[in-house]
Amino acid sequence: MSTFWLVLSGALTGAVGPGISVLYATYGEVITERSGRINLGIEGSMLMGAAFGFIVTVETRNVFIGVLGGSFAGGLLAAIHAYLIVFRGTNQLATGLAVTFFGSGITAFAGRSYVSAQIDGLNDISIPLISQIPVFGKALFQQDILAYSAYALGPILWFVLMRTRWGLSLRAVGESVEVAFAAGRRPEVLQVTAVILGGVLAGLGGAQLSLAFTHQWSEYMTAGRGFIAVALVIFGMWSPLRAMAGAFLFGGAIGLQLQLQSIGTPISPFILDMFPYIITLGVLSIWTGAALRAMPEGLKSVMRG
Repeated sequence: MSTFWLVLSGALTGAVGPGISVLYATYGEVITERSGRINLGIEGSMLMGAAFGFIVTVETRNVFIGVLGGSFAGGLLAAIHAYLIVFRGTNQLATGLAVTFFGSGITAFAGRSYVSAQIDGLNDISIPLISQIPVFGKALFQQDILAYSAYALGPILWFVLMRTRWGLSLRAVGESVEVAFAAGRRPEVLQVTAVILGGVLAGLGGAQLSLAFTHQWSEYMTAGRGFIAVALVIFGMWSPLRAMAGAFLFGGAIGLQLQLQSIGTPISPFILDMFPYIITLGVLSIWTGAALRAMPEGLKSVMRG
């Protein structure tokens, strides 16, 4: 196989590997922002999921209990954010950053004894026949169970948001709290639920990162993926299906960066490390106009400060 195809195959594999954790967080933030709220603490929820998913797995020797533990930890941190912004009226952006720093501190303290711990984690499952398709097969169909779950979750979330009564209520609250209340909805309940669900999914993404992708825990291992998820919601124009494309684009950029390093490309490794984030910023700069038109009305006041 030529160098080009090797690089392409590696980039595609990388698109799914690092992209899945970001995808779960992006799904979570889509739900949150559809309610008219924003959670910059999604990075903290990812860290909580990665740390406590790993810790629970080590202590119970059961990776599936670890996945549940990571999801719960992410949702618990998001619940703090939800309480502060919905019931106490705090600034959403400042609160989200504070929650992220809080989560970072908790995970650094709680995870300090587990940095060198070893786990089996979630192993890849090959889908017979289709995983053997050249270039694409291994990238898409030789992944862990959480990756396959993420594939299915996008269409499911789209259906829930667009075709169910709960999804209609959530989107109504995101457009106008007053109108939704007048129509008999309960805005506070819907918004708190959305923020917590967003944290649960971000925690699941963090758990996937430590339990399936790396099989280890290290301090601040999310490396800004939660903030990337917030940006990808804008790229995806608040649609779970478009969010899938954005997460895999970011993951593919990471995979391409690693492939370029492995073949000895004469580019500074520091520039290559920035590559995924540069691509994300570039795409966002192109997409801004369309995204502003799709933005829920409830978020526009937040963006204006």
